[in-house]
Amino acid sequence: MDRDMKALCDAVRQTAYDIHAYHGHGHLEKPYENALAHRLRKAGFHIEQQYPITIYDEDGTVIGDYVADLLVEHELIVELKTAKHIAPEHAAQLMGYLKAARKKHGLLINFGAYKFQIKKYVWDPDYKGGQSTGLLSILFLAGTMLGSLLQR
Repeated sequence: MDRDMKALCDAVRQTAYDIHAYHGHGHLEKPYENALAHRLRKAGFHIEQQYPITIYDEDGTVIGDYVADLLVEHELIVELKTAKHIAPEHAAQLMGYLKAARKKHGLLINFGAYKFQIKKYVWDPDYKGGQSTGLLSILFLAGTMLGSLLQR
């Protein structure tokens, strides 16, 4: 991951963690989405909420639409959840968004758990390893800001 994307992911992660610390884990998704968009805009980031993504079949026929929670700096899709735990279907949803939008980087953030949860995904259509179809899960933090602590 290049330095700019790492810095962007770090900023989103820290902001989301701060929101979780302040608001706790009792709300629906929309207040967390609004809080994250608000705080990131205040920090100077370009944010698109409810970012529309069209899904095409191989011949170009439109077969559906998605709406991602946030698109940050035209590059990073952020999908928010308020569940007890991050589940495989949440990751599959984000990967579908990345593939359809032709974006490489995504964050899956769960505000519903007692402990803060965030997972970073990278879509690489050329990845040929194992059973994966382009999925590289590269970051998981649960209840701690380990990444921030390791950088200090």
